[in-house]
Amino acid sequence: MVNAGGGYTHTQTGRLRIVLLIAAGIFLAIGYFAPPEAARRPVFAAVAVVCIFLSFAFEHLTIRDEGDRLGVRFGPLPLFKKTIPYAEMTGVKRSCSTFLAGWGIHWTRRGWLWNIGGLDCVRIEMGSRSVLLGTNDPDGLIAFLLSRIGPGRGAGEAGA
Repeated sequence: MVNAGGGYTHTQTGRLRIVLLIAAGIFLAIGYFAPPEAARRPVFAAVAVVCIFLSFAFEHLTIRDEGDRLGVRFGPLPLFKKTIPYAEMTGVKRSCSTFLAGWGIHWTRRGWLWNIGGLDCVRIEMGSRSVLLGTNDPDGLIAFLLSRIGPGRGAGEAGA
């Protein structure tokens, strides 16, 4: 949403935290029911702890205006964040992720994807590079970005 001062802030809550907590529970259960002499028990416990830790990093995704750049941050534990200077943006397009592309942060054939849930994305082009930001407010984000980088830098529909 565009703030009264002209900036943009939007936070989307996703299901990735729930998926990570379920995975932690499964790893704890496997470790608990493994034979006591199995050396795997500590490994399952360690993986469960990592899943719980990461669940706090992937509770929501916030996209916001930071003056001369767009800030993208998973949280509330701010382990994963990035900024994209408006001056580097050469275009923005509405796009769509796929179910197979999933959630989190990873490389796709169209660039880096930052997504917490859903399939709607905004593709930000920076010359030959691009980044896809998952959002449940694609129209609002595109309108804001076009106001920062200027119209005529694209707002069309990008294919999957």
